[in-house]
Amino acid sequence: MSMAQRERHALVATMIEAGPSAPTLCGTWTVHDLAAHLVVRERRPDASLGILVKPLAGYLAAAQDKIAQRPFAELAELVRTGPPWWSPLRPVDAFANLTEMFVHHEDVRRAEPGWEPRELAPADEARLWSALRAIARGSYRKSPTALVLANPAGERITARRGAGEPVVLTGKPSELLLHAFGRDEVRIEASGADADVRAVLATDRSV
Repeated sequence: MSMAQRERHALVATMIEAGPSAPTLCGTWTVHDLAAHLVVRERRPDASLGILVKPLAGYLAAAQDKIAQRPFAELAELVRTGPPWWSPLRPVDAFANLTEMFVHHEDVRRAEPGWEPRELAPADEARLWSALRAIARGSYRKSPTALVLANPAGERITARRGAGEPVVLTGKPSELLLHAFGRDEVRIEASGADADVRAVLATDRSV
């Protein structure tokens, strides 16, 4: 079973335990709203284009609102079973859904008070480091200063080039990946000039 599949099953279990009305880190979305989003993403390719294509955002919102009217238990089961056979995501599930399932799992976990990071296997942290390497420059493209991401093993990713000393964000790959996806409920350390650190941490990291 791939990490994406393991995270998918764990996400569904966490959503069910939290309940459909529980909050998430996805703005005002509840767990029910998040489940509807995942169903649309995997089963309505026509509407899911609105995630990236802004003129289609209204169409996406309408489709998601309609899906959200279905019972939560039904939505959770659709998420658990994954993309249907005809979905373009199915052949690439292990790659395309790795960060989606991991990040949204943590969106549910970390919306609860008293959350603690999970202890992931080194191989899983390595997978997330590779995923971070692929998105880092895009996520931090609006950073006003040079930026480097570093993990405890001493590996580094240049997320943003620039003059002067860079800000360095250090943490486990899982924590850095969540930060790169715009989440602030993370355990990372930041070093650099105070003003630069504040600017980096406030940077819009949306897609």
